[in-house]
Amino acid sequence: MSDRSFAARPAAAEAWVKAADAPERPSAYSARLTIDVTPACRARIKIAAFGRGQTVAEMVRELFDREFPDAAP
Repeated sequence: MSDRSFAARPAAAEAWVKAADAPERPSAYSARLTIDVTPACRARIKIAAFGRGQTVAEMVRELFDREFPDAAP
């Protein structure tokens, strides 16, 4: 048996925690939103997204953009 464990503890824990905040690649979508829906609602959303050839995230982003457009200054 090996002396190494499956998930070794990082040598510098504080640096490891801070590194997790840095995105691996730039993204236009840098915030996550979590909502609670019923299982039936979730199923309807997933079916609608599949039927449109989109991911749920893409469909919801379009919905939010349409319903909550950027306010022009």
